[in-house]
Amino acid sequence: MSLAADRVSRTAGGHLVLDGVSVACAPGTTLGLLGPNGAGKSTLLRLLAGLLAPTAGVATLDGEPLSGLPRRVVARRVAVVEQQADTQVDLSVRDVVRLGRVPHRRAWSAESEEDGRAVREALAATGLTGRADQSWHTLSGGERQRVQLARALAQQPRELLLDEPTNHLDIAHQLDLLALVAALPITSVIALHDLNLAAMFCDRLVVLRAGRVVAAGTPDEVLTEELVADVYGVRTEITTLDGRPHVRFLAVRREHVG
Repeated sequence: MSLAADRVSRTAGGHLVLDGVSVACAPGTTLGLLGPNGAGKSTLLRLLAGLLAPTAGVATLDGEPLSGLPRRVVARRVAVVEQQADTQVDLSVRDVVRLGRVPHRRAWSAESEEDGRAVREALAATGLTGRADQSWHTLSGGERQRVQLARALAQQPRELLLDEPTNHLDIAHQLDLLALVAALPITSVIALHDLNLAAMFCDRLVVLRAGRVVAAGTPDEVLTEELVADVYGVRTEITTLDGRPHVRFLAVRREHVG
């Protein structure tokens, strides 16, 4: 396993955010984290990235506790795409993507040919080559998210963690982005709200509720009508489409008042 969490718990402000969670990410696969708001998905991603320390348990990279690894070593392996990113500095798209090369460069060193190639490849992979010289501040929310993915790809990680990467994207760009991530020859962990996108692009799923794992397995093992009703409180009809589960939400009947 590349990234893993073994019975990790995390307390914040006296509140138990994660409670004995264990996950294991097989190399080269895409793992989806599901669950309602407040389930602990973002906190688990930050623990796997080494950005937060667990209150109990351990997060590991290739079997080594993340807490014992130098930050630069982890940064060269693990890239993170957060839900929101902003900067007050007037940077171009290319400048933002170049930030992904920081873990690979010595302080004050000039950009190497390898750095330049990694940036160009990341821009091309995310369809941003034509916007490389455009100001970050002129971009839409969805375009900024693609720039953040390009920055992460420029980092040339072996593990990629994404927190709700499709939030600000239209449907076409959601599909394009997740198809790109799923096709990468690296380990990816993605926190998602959309159950059908998770079913389409993830090899395995972990469902969290109130900081605990309530289901884990392949999409067809995890996404059942019973589980969705229990975790999300909604009725569904789940069928199989192209070998993957497809979730259809059933309308809730409300009595007319007045």
